[in-house]
Amino acid sequence: MKKEDFSFPLHVIMHPFDGFWDMKYEQRGKLRIVALILTLVIGAFIFQNQYAGFLVNRIDPRTLNSLSDVIQNLFAFFLWSISNWAVCTLMDGEGRFKDIMMATAYSLVPLILICYPTTLVSNVLTQEEAVFYYLLNAIALIWCAGLLVIGTMTVHQFTMGKTLVTMALTLVMAAIVIFLMLLLYSLFQQMIDFVYSIYTELIFRK
Repeated sequence: MKKEDFSFPLHVIMHPFDGFWDMKYEQRGKLRIVALILTLVIGAFIFQNQYAGFLVNRIDPRTLNSLSDVIQNLFAFFLWSISNWAVCTLMDGEGRFKDIMMATAYSLVPLILICYPTTLVSNVLTQEEAVFYYLLNAIALIWCAGLLVIGTMTVHQFTMGKTLVTMALTLVMAAIVIFLMLLLYSLFQQMIDFVYSIYTELIFRK
């Protein structure tokens, strides 16, 4: 990978309209950078959960599970990307699944820039200074949300209004997918229990 591939995400978050346009139409977005960004973002969440100062960390260390965090974050990323692709395809969006993944991942870069430093600093903050930790994390989330809106709008060539509608529909689609997955899991579990009950009954009858 070239040096500019690593610097391009910074260009995107500072100049999102030009950056997302170049990402798609100038082919400057790279799936390998997407994988790197996802790795760093997931690492930021795990790092924050484990090493944030006790004044701002409400997580019981006995409940921490890094593998679960990795799975949950990857699931959320791909669920959003797939749901957005499905919705925008029906609404004549121009973005490919690859473009959606890149726009989503590049939108998460502020989390990397902010979460690692704030986690380290949180260990030396006083009770009164903890508000700055929450403020910076809120800024990171708002920044990411704004980038995601611009990225979606640019990738699909939508107006702002249509972009917001499709993003709302994407959340609805994601909720439906989760509901169907839970329903299938429940049915599968019931089927296993039914087969097991028949098996045990046959065994005891012998």
